[in-house]
Amino acid sequence: MSDRNPYGIDVSTANVARIYDFMLGGKDNFAVDRAAAEQILKAFPESRDGVRMNREFLGNVVRHLAAEQGVRQFVDIGAGLPTRKNVHEVAHAATPEARTVYVDNDPVVCVHGRALLANTPTVAMVEGDLRAPEEIWERAAGTGLIKPDEPVAVLLVAILHFLDDPYAEVAKLREMMAPGSFLVVTHLSMTERRAEDTDRMKDVYSRANSGVAPRTVEEIKRFFGDFELLDNDAFIAPNVLERMAILGWGGVGRKR
Repeated sequence: MSDRNPYGIDVSTANVARIYDFMLGGKDNFAVDRAAAEQILKAFPESRDGVRMNREFLGNVVRHLAAEQGVRQFVDIGAGLPTRKNVHEVAHAATPEARTVYVDNDPVVCVHGRALLANTPTVAMVEGDLRAPEEIWERAAGTGLIKPDEPVAVLLVAILHFLDDPYAEVAKLREMMAPGSFLVVTHLSMTERRAEDTDRMKDVYSRANSGVAPRTVEEIKRFFGDFELLDNDAFIAPNVLERMAILGWGGVGRKR
């Protein structure tokens, strides 16, 4: 993407969605985003692999839920910019009946996303903030693609660590999901032995459009409440999950 200022986009402040895009090898980013990403990579050289593993985990989960669990509707909150192997593409490949709603709180991301997703009738992108879960639910249902009384997969992938204390909001989402639904979470983790590197990463994000709050694995698991956690072996090799534990953890929970 050109580093000129297109459509009023702020190219002077790093954007977490564009940093993520750069880490994935995308082109929807600017010099300020690439500079921030390089600083993160100095603190955590594993970050680029971590982002790719995160994406692989997401794809494997979506494929499993669509093909093996019969899920036909997906709500991806904090979706960021559409990128390679999008949720709707993976889900649709597993079942043509799959419907996907992407949600992001950045209006510029939403405008760009709608343009990229135009002419795809089973996909929509809406503006919404995780701090207002009822509003997200209303807007997702308002697209006509999501039926609230049917099982749904809600994806909170690499988003919760950008919020200081989102437990109540995630609990509200769990409450609104129909029985048989699934919650998918991936999250930056925190360990004592890499505390100094984590502080350096937090400092980079503090100068971006959002700060970051890594959590311990036990703190991340709290987001699932009383949902039944599925075995991660179905989605990612145990040795990969162990290797990337220094960066993050992910899981899938089912509502009984």
